[in-house]
Amino acid sequence: MIKQILGGLPQKPSKSSENREFGGSSAPALSNSSNSRSSDIVVGNHRLVIDSGPLYGPNSTSSIGFNHGSKLAQIVNQKLNGSSVSAPYEALPGFKDVPSSVKQNLFLRKLNLCCVVFDFTDPMKSLKEKDIKRQTLLELVDYVSSANGKFSETVMQEAVKMVSVNLFRSLSPQPRENKVLEAFDLEEEEPLMDPAWPHLQIVCEFLLRFVASPETDAKLAKRFIDHYFVLKLLELFDSEDPREREYLRTILHRIYGKFMVHRPFIRKAINNIFFHFIFETEKHNGIAELLEVLGSIINGFALPLKEEHKLFLVWALIPLHKPKCLPMYHQQLSYCITQFVEKDCKLADTVVRGLLKYWPITNSSKEVMFLSELEEILEVTQPAEFQRCMVPLFQQIAHCLSSSHFQVAERVLYLWNNDHIENLIRQNRRVILPIILPALEKNRHNHWNQMVQSLTLNVCKIFHDVDPELFGECLNKFQEDEKKLEEIKAKHEATWKCLEEIAISKAANGEAVLVPHIVASQTP
Repeated sequence: MIKQILGGLPQKPSKSSENREFGGSSAPALSNSSNSRSSDIVVGNHRLVIDSGPLYGPNSTSSIGFNHGSKLAQIVNQKLNGSSVSAPYEALPGFKDVPSSVKQNLFLRKLNLCCVVFDFTDPMKSLKEKDIKRQTLLELVDYVSSANGKFSETVMQEAVKMVSVNLFRSLSPQPRENKVLEAFDLEEEEPLMDPAWPHLQIVCEFLLRFVASPETDAKLAKRFIDHYFVLKLLELFDSEDPREREYLRTILHRIYGKFMVHRPFIRKAINNIFFHFIFETEKHNGIAELLEVLGSIINGFALPLKEEHKLFLVWALIPLHKPKCLPMYHQQLSYCITQFVEKDCKLADTVVRGLLKYWPITNSSKEVMFLSELEEILEVTQPAEFQRCMVPLFQQIAHCLSSSHFQVAERVLYLWNNDHIENLIRQNRRVILPIILPALEKNRHNHWNQMVQSLTLNVCKIFHDVDPELFGECLNKFQEDEKKLEEIKAKHEATWKCLEEIAISKAANGEAVLVPHIVASQTP
C-alpha cells in the first residue's frame, strides 16, 4: 500500500534528462527553485512569462514558444522605466574566453541578455547598455555563422524569442496618411530611418544567418518559425526604413526556400497584403520588396502552372496596376507578369486584356509605363495568342498614337523598333493597319512634335514597303472617310446658318423664335 502511494508521487528529474533538454550532456547542471514566482510582460501581441527564479539553467527555458523571458530583461526594463534597481546591465564573457563545454550555455545567456529593448528616441539615454547589447548581438551573429553542430530545440526557441522581442513591434505612424498619395512626390521625399537601426540591423543579420545556417534543422525550427512568426515578419514590410525592408526581403526568401511546409501560407499571406493594398488603403511601403520575392518564387514554379498560381495572376498581380503609386513598384510587377507569360504563353491574352482594363486615361506618365510593360509582354507572346487580343490592343494603341502628349505617342511608335513585335504586326497587317492608319495619317500631318512626325513617317514607310496595295487601299478608305466627315460638317454648318437666319428674321419682327420640325430634320 505504501509503495503504491509513493509510486504515485512525481519524481525529481535526473541530471542526465536535464542535460538532454538543454541540448547536450556538456551543459552544466544548475539548481532551480521550485518556489519561484513569475510575472507577465506584454511585448507586442505576446505575453512573456518572466521567471523570478535563477536567471539561467536547463529548467529556465519554457516549452511554450514565446511564453518565456528572463529576470534580467525584467530588471533592466524596470530600470529603463525609472524604477530604482540595483542589478546592472553588464556584458557577459566572450565565447573565446570560455571552454567549449559551456559555449552553448553562454549562447543562451547572451540571447536572454539581448531580449532587453532600449529606447532610441533619446540618443543620449543608456549609451553604455546599448553598446553592450550591440557587441553581444555581433557575438551572436559570429557564433551562428561558425556553428559546427545542429542547433538544439532549446537554442532555436530562445533564438526565435530574441528575434521576436526585438523585431516585432508596432511601426511608427506614417505622416503621409492625410495626403493625396502621389507616387512621384513619395520618390522625392527622404525615407524615414528607424533610430533603433544600430540594433535592428544586427538582429536582422542574426535571423538571416540563423535561417540560412545548415545547422538549423527545418523540421525542428518550423515549430518556432511558424505561421504567426511569418505573419509578424510580413507586417514589418510596411516599415518606412528601406534598409529594414531590404533585409526582410532576403530573410523571407530564405524562409520560403528552407521551410517548404510554409510556402502555400506565405503566398496566401502576400496575396492578402496585396488585396488590402489594392482595394482598401493604397498605402504600403513594401510592395516592391514583396514583388521581388515573388519574382524568384514565380521563376521556380513547375509546369504546367497550377490553377492557384493563375488565379493569383488575375486577382492580385494584374489589379496592382490600378493604384496611383504604381511607379514605386512597377519594375518588379512587370518582371513578375512577364515571368508568367514566359511560363505559359497562353496567359498572354489574359495579361494584355488585364492591362487594357486598367489602362490610364488622364495619367500620361503612367501610360508610358504601361507601354513599356506591354512591349516586354509582346516580346514573349506567340502569334496565336497575339491574334486573340490584337483588335482591342491596337484600338488602344491607336488612341496612344493620337495622344497630344509627345512622350506617349513617341513611346508607342518605338514598338516598331522591336523585331519580334514588328513581325507580329506584319503577319496580321490586314487587321491592324485599318485600325491604326487614321491615327498615323493625322500624326503625320497635324502632330505638333517633330520627332513624333518623323517616327510616324517611318512606320508608314514600313507598311508601304511590306504591302503597298493594302496600304493604298487603307489610305483611300481613310481619305474617303475624311471627305464624308467634311460633307457632314458642311451640312451641320449650313443647318446652323439657316437657324441663325430664321432667328434673326423672327427677332426683327418681334416674333417668338420657333424652330420648325423640317429644319431639324435637315440635320443628318
